[in-house]
Amino acid sequence: QVQLVESGGGAVQAGGSLKLSCGASGTIFSISHMCWYRQVAVKQRELVARITSGGSTNFADAVKGRFTISRDNTKNTMYLQMNSLQPEDTAVYYCNAIRLSTLAGWVPIYSWGQGTQVTVSS
Repeated sequence: QVQLVESGGGAVQAGGSLKLSCGASGTIFSISHMCWYRQVAVKQRELVARITSGGSTNFADAVKGRFTISRDNTKNTMYLQMNSLQPEDTAVYYCNAIRLSTLAGWVPIYSWGQGTQVTVSS
């Protein structure tokens, strides 16, 4: 079973930067479409960024131009570089592999990790 572990979160002031990391048991990054989600309180998880097995990337409008997603298959690790952070970026951030459903949109494949908290103050 694949286990996902997120790290790198913390508390920063608006305009600051953080780099999140996602590690996984098993070699999944070389073949999987990976992504970062975020969740505020009990609200639904929001898809923030994704990266295909071929390296193509896509970002939510709210973070476009500020966040960068990348992967290092040799280290079985994925990253989310977050710049120009804003208070609305405050959330718990999760990573996962995803597949596309025509009915439900992007659907996570593995069990969720613990997530990592990002708090941005104004």
